[in-house]
Amino acid sequence: MSVRVAIAGVSGRMGRALLEAVAADEDCALHAALDRPGSSLVGQDAGAAWGVANGVAVTDQAEAALVGAQALIDFTRPEATFGYLEACARVGVPVVIGTTGFDEAGRARIAAAAERIPVVFAPNMSVGVNLLMKLAEVAAQVLQGGYDIEIIEAHHRHKVDAPSGTALGLGQAVARASGRDLEACAVYGREGVTGERDPRTIGFATVRGGDIVGDHTLLFAGVGERVELTHKASSRATFAQGALRAAKWVQGRGPGLYDMRDVLGLK
Repeated sequence: MSVRVAIAGVSGRMGRALLEAVAADEDCALHAALDRPGSSLVGQDAGAAWGVANGVAVTDQAEAALVGAQALIDFTRPEATFGYLEACARVGVPVVIGTTGFDEAGRARIAAAAERIPVVFAPNMSVGVNLLMKLAEVAAQVLQGGYDIEIIEAHHRHKVDAPSGTALGLGQAVARASGRDLEACAVYGREGVTGERDPRTIGFATVRGGDIVGDHTLLFAGVGERVELTHKASSRATFAQGALRAAKWVQGRGPGLYDMRDVLGLK
């Protein structure tokens, strides 16, 4: 039986990718299509604008639309996510969150909701990126001394948060594996006379431009050699497919805060 999926933010780039992914997945069915109040798509067929008409009208009434859904997938913005999350908690619908840009208080709100419903929350839903996270931990454990760690990420010009959630996730993975506190050792920018590099720091570099879907490189720079782990996304379809995988996996799970490592069995 197909998993009945609701999609939030169907007017966005990821909304389109998710609509297309659901249409192509025989194990999923579109239950509801949600968008912000005032969206020009409200009342229209959710897939008509993308050439995948499906008979589901876009709505801005989240709670009513979620009744009967088996999962909501949300790739919007933090302020919208909180509204969808609360609606899901009231209705009892599991949530898959791919939104990024949350601060500590926002993450705490997600964790609180996860005490009531199952929540899969990950900075990146790509299967390849989550494998990269695991490889990052292994590399950080092996390359403990004499290697400087830098994380370089690039995204399209429309992305509003930096560094990306995935870059921060990589930083957290290597910090955890090497016994560091990311908040204490992260360096997010360099300018002017900075002095020699502190070997305990983890550096971040951000690129924004064009239509770059998402590139991430984790660099371990030693004396005489460099080790680089890189993932490049060429299509948002990879994130959509990972999110659908999470929506299927979360069926039957109890309340709790999960991530893609749980979904992929990488813990």
